[in-house]
Amino acid sequence: MDSDGTQDARGTHANPVPRPAGPPGGASVPPRPARAPRPVEQGAPQGGGSGRASLGEWLNEPRPDTRPGIWRYGYRLPKGAQAAERLSPVTVVGLLVPLVVGLFLWSLWRRGAMPYESVLLRLFTPEDWWWGGTASPKGWEGSAAILVYNGAFFLVLLYGMGRLGSWPDIARHFVGRRSQPSRALFAALGALLTLSFVFPDAFPGVGWDALPLVDAVVALVALISGGFDVFGSTVFKVGLYTVIALLVVWPFARIGGWWAYAKERLAARKAAAGPTGPAPADRPRDQWPDLREAGQYEAAEVLTAEVAGGRMNDVDCARVEHAWTLSRRDGQLARFRDTVLRQGATAWVHPSGARDLSRRTAPHDLVAGQVRIGRWVEAERAPLVYHGAGAALGPDVLGTSLLAVGPSGAGKTRHLIEPVTEALALRALAGQCAFVTVSAPGTPLAADSAFDVVVRIGDRDSVHDLDPYADSDDPDEAASFLAEALVGDLDTVGTDSAATALAQVLGPYWAAYGRFPALPALRELLESEPAALSALREALAGDGHAVMRRELDVRIRQAASPTDVGRVLADRLALLNRPVFDGFFGGGGTARPFSLRSLAEHPLRVRVDLPEHGHEEAARLITRLVLAQFCAVVRDGQRPHFACLVLDDATGTVTAGSVRRIQRLRTQNAGVVLALRTIGDVPEALHGPLYGAVGCRMAFSGVTTWDGSRFAQAWGTAWVETRDVAKHTVFADQPMTRAIHALRKLVTGKAVTTDAVTVRTVERERWSASELAHEVPPGHAVLSLTTVDGEHAPPLLVNLRG
Repeated sequence: MDSDGTQDARGTHANPVPRPAGPPGGASVPPRPARAPRPVEQGAPQGGGSGRASLGEWLNEPRPDTRPGIWRYGYRLPKGAQAAERLSPVTVVGLLVPLVVGLFLWSLWRRGAMPYESVLLRLFTPEDWWWGGTASPKGWEGSAAILVYNGAFFLVLLYGMGRLGSWPDIARHFVGRRSQPSRALFAALGALLTLSFVFPDAFPGVGWDALPLVDAVVALVALISGGFDVFGSTVFKVGLYTVIALLVVWPFARIGGWWAYAKERLAARKAAAGPTGPAPADRPRDQWPDLREAGQYEAAEVLTAEVAGGRMNDVDCARVEHAWTLSRRDGQLARFRDTVLRQGATAWVHPSGARDLSRRTAPHDLVAGQVRIGRWVEAERAPLVYHGAGAALGPDVLGTSLLAVGPSGAGKTRHLIEPVTEALALRALAGQCAFVTVSAPGTPLAADSAFDVVVRIGDRDSVHDLDPYADSDDPDEAASFLAEALVGDLDTVGTDSAATALAQVLGPYWAAYGRFPALPALRELLESEPAALSALREALAGDGHAVMRRELDVRIRQAASPTDVGRVLADRLALLNRPVFDGFFGGGGTARPFSLRSLAEHPLRVRVDLPEHGHEEAARLITRLVLAQFCAVVRDGQRPHFACLVLDDATGTVTAGSVRRIQRLRTQNAGVVLALRTIGDVPEALHGPLYGAVGCRMAFSGVTTWDGSRFAQAWGTAWVETRDVAKHTVFADQPMTRAIHALRKLVTGKAVTTDAVTVRTVERERWSASELAHEVPPGHAVLSLTTVDGEHAPPLLVNLRG
């Protein structure tokens, strides 16, 4: 990041992404635009259009933290979920039945109907409470011990009732889940009610007897003290009663969260009492409370005026917030302030100078980082929080990678790939993301203006070319790229042996010329052309290249073997040496080579267009090459932005090596989106590993039962409650009853039966293969999500047209 707040995009072979010119020599920055750019269509209200909320109102809209996949903008808890907070019949039974049983047992104890009292008095006489075994102290006979027995029995009875009725769980569910201060208030009311039963004398007018707790503790202390007049001290009595009261209140304090709530209120009062006025947390989002809390009042005022004046859009707000996060992390608050004061809404603008897309086709919420793809269907198997809520995707779930399977025409590109690509492009403009999308042959995604780099393989008018070596200077790394791309889908050749053969050629060539060969020259070396090998060996003359000469000699000896892997590599390279690809892949054409390694350094938007029909195998080879390079260049997860690869058609792309690399992406702040027409496009041995490597799985309408069975296995089973109703014919023994039954059968035409209801809990598949194949309506899909933090969303039905 430069001092003027802009970013340069070097590292693309001297082909930086276009960027606006900075102020030369300390000159003033260009004037700010009167209005922020607006796309033709916007999914989320961002101001500037009729019927849409202003940007400030859009920023201030609540976005509660909720389950994964829920569209957070304006989300409200469904009424059904609020009604679930009421006491269910099962909870009422668990609450009242143990209480009734406990009261009945306590009444029997108090009446002496239970023989336990006489037995205890015989076993534990008052003399036994004296440590020396002598007679009991004067004035204390069996009544004190009875008080202790009553208190002990009451505590045991109370504990048993609480355990049988799950009272702690009920209290935590209906009190602990409430927000403050209602949670603390409910707990305080429960504590006061309990104290009124323990100390009724302290609450005038209650009119009920005290629970046998205080008397039991007093009697126990008196028996243990051995007759000493400890209650003659007021301090001792007050201390004892205080301890009892604290023990009674302590559980309610934990349930009500009193300590945490007290600290929160004290912190809020301290902040409000300061010279800065109201607490920053109480300010709306369009007034930039985080900046004010950190003392950046001038920058906050400038940005607030920019929002109010319509000179900022949602991309600008997301970009400034991202820059603020990085500045706080790196300790560059002064530079952040200076940049905002000089450039305002245009600070940290994308290197291309774009501040928005020309057109949006899906609703986006850049504050929450989400794109809406549909609506969750209100089905029986869906949790209440998902009923009627929007379905959305964001980096938190894309970071675990997503696999989508559906036949042609199911809507994979229209309802998934295009919205995700659009969302990634917007986040790239905000400096939060770098991505590559590989479009299917003949179907480019989005307009060219939405990308910084567009690579059209095989198109003579293409401005950019794809570097097959990803700007690498390591022969082994470059060999692994090419080996994965060339033979990754073959069962007859291993990628390790292919990478070794390639490294035996690339290493000497790099040592001799300081660069890697073009693909035609590489093919000649793999085919062991005498002229090419002789020229390379002559270039390695000298003592400094002895190791590389030995590598080349080994390759020459292996080339004479009939099972040499070099011939297979050369044959596969021939797919990229066709006349239509002349000048591409570093072949000396007019197109400027682009390296995927730039993704790790800059928030770039890249699109790779595969060649048209007739080159399907070459297109799959290129896709495997892009996937292998992407997984290698994003290994460093410390970059400040998210990296993503979107494959509109991943047929023939998934290999054993790519599955292992995809598994490691979630720890590297990166992810991939794979779209397949059928899981049969992946080798059968990789079906299980692929479903296990991705965290998000999406089955579109129209999948076959074979594809559905893989999803059913991946989603597993769940315990469900079933009700079986069996009708049994009633056979009467009495003549009158038989006559009545005969008359009833004559009138209704049915025999008299009785229903036998059996309720069972069984383990069943969340979605069976048959349900996925036949019960998913058109325009719908079944989607399961997993966040990078490990939070799961079960497989649920999504209306992609909602």
